[in-house]
Amino acid sequence: MNNKIRNRLIVIVAVTVLSVSLFAGFPPSLAKMRERIRLGLDLRGGTHLVLQVVTDDAIRAETDQAIETVRTNLQSGNIVFRQLTRLESGKFQAVGVDSNKDSDFRRTITDRLPEWDIVSTAGELPNTYTVQLKPQSGQTIRDQAVDQAINTIRNRIDQMGVGEIIIQKHTGADEIVVQLPGIDDPARVKSIMQSTALLELKMVDSGPFPNQAAAAQQYGGIIPSNLEMIVSRERGAGETSDSYYVVQRVAPVTGRDLKGAFPSRDENGRPAVSFNLTADGSQKFGRLTEQNIGKRLAIVLDQRIQSAPVINSRITDSGIITGGAGGFAPQEAQDLSLILRSGALPASIKYLDEEVVGPTLGADSIRAGLMASIVALASVVVFMLFYYRLSGVNATIAMILNLVILFGALAYFGAALTLPGIAGVILTIGVGIDSNVLIFERIREELRAGKTPVSAVTTSFARVFITLVDTHLAALISATFLFLFGTGPVKGFAVTLVIGLISNMFTAVFVSRTLFDMVLARHQREEPLSI
Repeated sequence: MNNKIRNRLIVIVAVTVLSVSLFAGFPPSLAKMRERIRLGLDLRGGTHLVLQVVTDDAIRAETDQAIETVRTNLQSGNIVFRQLTRLESGKFQAVGVDSNKDSDFRRTITDRLPEWDIVSTAGELPNTYTVQLKPQSGQTIRDQAVDQAINTIRNRIDQMGVGEIIIQKHTGADEIVVQLPGIDDPARVKSIMQSTALLELKMVDSGPFPNQAAAAQQYGGIIPSNLEMIVSRERGAGETSDSYYVVQRVAPVTGRDLKGAFPSRDENGRPAVSFNLTADGSQKFGRLTEQNIGKRLAIVLDQRIQSAPVINSRITDSGIITGGAGGFAPQEAQDLSLILRSGALPASIKYLDEEVVGPTLGADSIRAGLMASIVALASVVVFMLFYYRLSGVNATIAMILNLVILFGALAYFGAALTLPGIAGVILTIGVGIDSNVLIFERIREELRAGKTPVSAVTTSFARVFITLVDTHLAALISATFLFLFGTGPVKGFAVTLVIGLISNMFTAVFVSRTLFDMVLARHQREEPLSI
């Protein structure tokens, strides 16, 4: 055996050992194989959810933030105004602005809110401006809301320890698909995902009231447009119904200013959630509490007041959320801190579809897929041995090594094996055999032309190589587009196909050629090649 063949054999053995150790461990074991080959939702069972992000919520939050920015700048510039009111998502109104400060007000909108336009100054009230979000900016906010929702949901589920998840955009611009392999009871996961966890700190104007009618009566039957009524979770010792507060509609401090959250205890030792704020949030919180000492501050979570303590002194960088008189349950405090810590959803979400795939169905799919693969493999081996005689052994070894490399790569990259992925495995077997057929038929042609076996093999591999590169490259381009634009199952097929195509080039050209060289090195010069 010459040095060239020996070096090639060393490379082949090294690749084989590495691939086997990646997906089956070293020494190989079935338990390690099951652990390292990740199964997709359709094989393992689990939950498939399709969610819709209500992007109007993100526009509404952006509108409130813009109102607070205008309020702060008007106050700092000593520009008198009566009130700032949100008319709808993406539009608000400034009423009673000092007519002598028209240019200053317009400069405030232009400089501080470049994404907004003053669309009207007409109205029944004097010195009234209507400000609206630009359409392009609104679409950007909606797109960002979907992307942020994907990242937030992923962070929440990751912190719960649910692995191998798939979270990505669905067919609609505002839809998300979530796949949770191994989760057949998704109630808690859904609860955590769906909780918007939009934290807002709002000043209380009046309350608490026992019912909505009593709250409205305080204002002559109509709540002013700059205020809103929010139900409180707090309970008194003997109360069995909710109480209500009237609070400022715009929140000076929100979950965007949140830096962290963690479970803690309130002053009575009951479970609570403590939070701290960013540097900018601390400044706003300090200014808010300093200007409102002696007043109530409502801690609002998802449009429900968790607590409304009295401000006794200036507070800057931290606070605590209690569960009212009954307190939080320990698990509830843990989940709430997890939700806040992973970031608030920019908008609420709706469930459009939910499917639960049982593990039994997944096991049936695995058995069917394995049976199909075994039958395909056995059929191909029998055909190659029958049609190409001893050279069929060469093709069989190359094909098996191709599968070994394929599963090793899947384990290394952490790619999940899905039912379409099994179809990709079977297709890889076909592609591998097709490559060998091209090579073998070319060798036969060269032998019929009167060339020696060594010359026929050398010439055939050299001339077929370009053809193999062309066919594999075309298939790789198709598989790449399937991966980039396909959904979960299609991606699984594309990943398996890409890895199979790359490994097949190695086995069809490098491994098969080495095996032929080994056989020919032991042949007599005129001895025919079994093909």
